[in-house]
Amino acid sequence: MNLLRALVTVSGMTMISRILGFIRDYVIADAFRTSLTDAFFVAFKLPNLLRRLFAEGAFSQAFVPILGEYRNQQGKDKTRELLAYTATALSCVLLCVTVLGILAAPLLVWISAPGFAADADKFALTVTLTRITFPYILFMSLTAMAAGVLNTWSRFAIPAFTPALLNLSFIGMALFAAPYFDPPVLALAWAVFLGGALQLGLQLFALKKIGMLPRLASIPRAFRDAGVRRILKLMGPATLGVSVSQVSLLINTIFASTLAAGSVSWLYYADRLMELPAGVLGVALGAILLPSLAQSHANADLEHYRRLLDWGLRLTLLLALPAALALALLATPLVATLFHHGAFTAADVAQTRVALIAYSLGLTGMILVKVLAPGFYARQNVKTPVKIALMALAATQIMNLVFLLALALTQAAPAGEAGIFARLAQIHYGHAALALSIGLAACFNAFLLYRGLRHQGIFIPLPGWRSFTLKLALALAALGLTLHFGAGQTEAWLLWSLGERLFRLALLIPAGLAVYFAVLWLAGFRLKDFRLSAAR
Repeated sequence: MNLLRALVTVSGMTMISRILGFIRDYVIADAFRTSLTDAFFVAFKLPNLLRRLFAEGAFSQAFVPILGEYRNQQGKDKTRELLAYTATALSCVLLCVTVLGILAAPLLVWISAPGFAADADKFALTVTLTRITFPYILFMSLTAMAAGVLNTWSRFAIPAFTPALLNLSFIGMALFAAPYFDPPVLALAWAVFLGGALQLGLQLFALKKIGMLPRLASIPRAFRDAGVRRILKLMGPATLGVSVSQVSLLINTIFASTLAAGSVSWLYYADRLMELPAGVLGVALGAILLPSLAQSHANADLEHYRRLLDWGLRLTLLLALPAALALALLATPLVATLFHHGAFTAADVAQTRVALIAYSLGLTGMILVKVLAPGFYARQNVKTPVKIALMALAATQIMNLVFLLALALTQAAPAGEAGIFARLAQIHYGHAALALSIGLAACFNAFLLYRGLRHQGIFIPLPGWRSFTLKLALALAALGLTLHFGAGQTEAWLLWSLGERLFRLALLIPAGLAVYFAVLWLAGFRLKDFRLSAAR
């Protein structure tokens, strides 16, 4: 299997989902004020955090290597048995977590957004939304298990497309069902419930087609199974190791709930834009690299293992760095085009813009973590990335405190802000400081992971990195100049109509891409240089 072709497939499906996600956010921003979406985003963040923490994070990283080992070494019957026991044990645990989450919703909201306690109505609404959305963790954890199986069988397209169903659910409920709810924002919570159920249904259908649909087994036998015990043993410490950024996001929500009204939503919309390249590239690379790394490790093929990591690092820098640069330079055009309509004011554009610029500084680090962490987990090495994750988490919170304290002591008008932004609103930088902390900590995390792989002899860079870096820097400079001069005055993007914004972006983004890849081609980059097979 050609990994470059697999990456294109997964990235393409993910791109469809992300585009639908922006349509979803367009609809939500148009229909609901940020004061209402603050409550929903906090409520959705809780089950969404657990999904990323356990389902797509620790569980996937623990489950896929062991599943690959069973498939390669113990045969189809033993693999089906492992799936049955894992599905049974996982369902039992998730059902208990879901029930506890619904019952403890007031406490969870108070912990995750203590600033809401001052407004009784807002707090009560957030509790109700949390109870409706909490079963999402049940649906999505089982979906993640199914996706792990499909990815191990090299069926990447369905797991990559599945998130689109959640976005379609959001769009449909916001457009057509919201008027039937009181308050209307309840429609968004039920969209989460419906979207989770649809995603699970599609994955189960795909499992049935490849003959790997698990059956529920005896509960006591499931928890006694050796394979399940190994998965659970790896899951515990892996929870922080692969999901430290999500823990940081939750803690940042706590900080943001105490800042200016709208801070939670400004961070959310900036995060949504940052998640486009992070998902299209980072999630895609992680999804296809982990099974291949696990298979190379099972075959004791260290040379191919190193080649896989080198391939992943080069592709990450080749695609993540221009994405980060584009997000920073096009922050106002992107935010204004996607969200500046309806209840989303020009002041909201200004506040979201500074958060997006802060996020862009750490985007490459966030994606590198998705490539480097599987280098440890495919070898079932949990301790090293966990230690690094804890260090990164501590660094995030230290930076949060330092940045917020510095802002509190410096209340002067921000330098460089003039014109329409200065007239519309005083720019708040507290939420942007939280975004910057996450980005810088991700870079710190990636650096420590890379150093660990080198120190343990797992990864040795292939020849050609110096030439690769110089050529990449030249292409990035050309891209930066193109976008800077092509975007023009940032204030104009607030005054143009939506059609004109879309038209200008439709010209500017392809022009930037054309310049970037043209310079790379002239520098000697060729597509064939990035082709690599999954295993030899």
